[in-house]
Amino acid sequence: MANVGIMGAGSWGTALALLLHKNGHEVAVWSISKEEVEMLSTKREHASKLPGVKIPEDMEFTTDMEAAIRGKDFLVLAVPSPFTRSTARSMKPFVAGGQIIVDVAKGIEETTLMTLSQQIEEEIPQADVAVLSGPSHAEEVGRGLPTSVVIGARTRETAEYLQKMFMNEVFRVYTSPDMLGMELGGSLKNVIALAAGIADGLGYGDNTKAALITRGIAEIARLGVKMGGAVESFTGLTGIGDLIVTCASQHSRNRKAGYLIGQGMSMQEAMDEVKMVVEGVYSTKAAVKLGEKYDVALPIIGEVNKVLFEDKNPREAVNELMLRDSKAEHSALPWKEM
Repeated sequence: MANVGIMGAGSWGTALALLLHKNGHEVAVWSISKEEVEMLSTKREHASKLPGVKIPEDMEFTTDMEAAIRGKDFLVLAVPSPFTRSTARSMKPFVAGGQIIVDVAKGIEETTLMTLSQQIEEEIPQADVAVLSGPSHAEEVGRGLPTSVVIGARTRETAEYLQKMFMNEVFRVYTSPDMLGMELGGSLKNVIALAAGIADGLGYGDNTKAALITRGIAEIARLGVKMGGAVESFTGLTGIGDLIVTCASQHSRNRKAGYLIGQGMSMQEAMDEVKMVVEGVYSTKAAVKLGEKYDVALPIIGEVNKVLFEDKNPREAVNELMLRDSKAEHSALPWKEM
């Protein structure tokens, strides 16, 4: 049995706390919000984010960051990506040398173009940082529906230790050494999901969504491999798997925000309506900058950026994608001479 600290009491942090508790671990959940801690401690349910999912009486909730960190076998950092760096900075004084921190959010910092694990390592250099990613909506994990994810870590030892901690009969965990590829896939798929939602909001069909998913993963993989990620990460759970679920699921906040934009809302109006952090919005500008830095064409991501931040008409953005210069799907494939 492990002693675990969960940093963040949103839907994902709570769902993973329930999973780890079910696995027999002792779990304490930290939140910056006193109101959230009081609500979870008394009602034993996150009614707004995980309705109907009951929280065991012996699961502790606290606003005391030091108490949630010190002496824990590993920590799960589950705050939204825009708050990863600031939370890590606050955690630093309490984190022991070699203490494992598993980041479970997805995003890229616009100003530095750093992944979340890179931000955590910069703020808490004494920590052993790992990541958990894959197609895993909190609403389904909280209900115990079968899910498969990947743990990425710097060492096989850390990855396999965490694999044992998280894995059970409904939560299958694979391991990978490619933290960079995993995080790029998990971050950039949110931008493509915004595009898929916009297409849905415009009334386009399954053909359109299939094209966005397929060409979207091609963009993500082109950039990810150029940056040093492994192509296997983009063809597996943390790439195409996560992209499919985020583009198609009713639980996807990125798809929902895109849908509302396609229906005529502004970016801010859509984010306000979703009432949760839409991480794809925060990753879009960073993705465009990465494409420019590494000289990689990202047509779908570029059009999403124009819709979000340049007030481009979504229907015009789709038309421009369709009318781009004609080309082969895979330019490296040779033609056989007849």
